[in-house]
Amino acid sequence: MPKMIFVNLPVANVAASTRFYETIGCQKNELFSNDRASSMVWSDTITFQLLQRDYFASFTSKAVADARVTCQTLLCLSRDSREDVDSLVTSAARAGGNADTRAPIDLDFIYNRAFEDPDGHTFELVWINPDAAMPTNEAAG
Repeated sequence: MPKMIFVNLPVANVAASTRFYETIGCQKNELFSNDRASSMVWSDTITFQLLQRDYFASFTSKAVADARVTCQTLLCLSRDSREDVDSLVTSAARAGGNADTRAPIDLDFIYNRAFEDPDGHTFELVWINPDAAMPTNEAAG
């Protein structure tokens, strides 16, 4: 079995968040979904678990951060092309997210844009040019 990651995210409205994640390309796994949680499959190894805020809170003794106010993590997803990056950012914005929450990064060998989901969770999308030489530590620093 490949190593997998399940990213648990607190959300205000499971149904609305489910629609958003479907729009950006996830598929809902009904087996692990109910009225308090949606299991949204991004790839064979990455799944976003969208948990109603109070349900999410039942898994931790710590305060649950409001992603619109604080940033605890930046989730970065690779894409196959610059056009895929642009298309997904556009889809996220049309589905109720916020596009380009910071300036895009275009360094020829890497192209990166960011968006927020409706609950404020930040996603970065990255395309890395397989034909470009990566900078060495000396050149980058």
